[in-house]
Amino acid sequence: MSTFAFVSGLITMGFLVSGLFFIRFWARTRDALFVAFAAAFWLLAANQALLALSNLPVEERSWIYLLRLAAFILIILAIVLKNRRSV
Repeated sequence: MSTFAFVSGLITMGFLVSGLFFIRFWARTRDALFVAFAAAFWLLAANQALLALSNLPVEERSWIYLLRLAAFILIILAIVLKNRRSV
């Protein structure tokens, strides 16, 4: 097992656990912001897992980063919607 695969697994696990924490917060508050953050962290976990498990050359991995882009867009939209509702 390479060091890259091991560290990628740790990062993926961290993203998955972070998503679970946000789901727990959502269960307490029923705030949609927490669901969006959980989904974003799970998208980041999928991104990291695909990078670690795929044997694609570096030049052909660019489509995988669309998951990361989707996660950040989801976070931004959730924050904007949360702030619009509270005004």
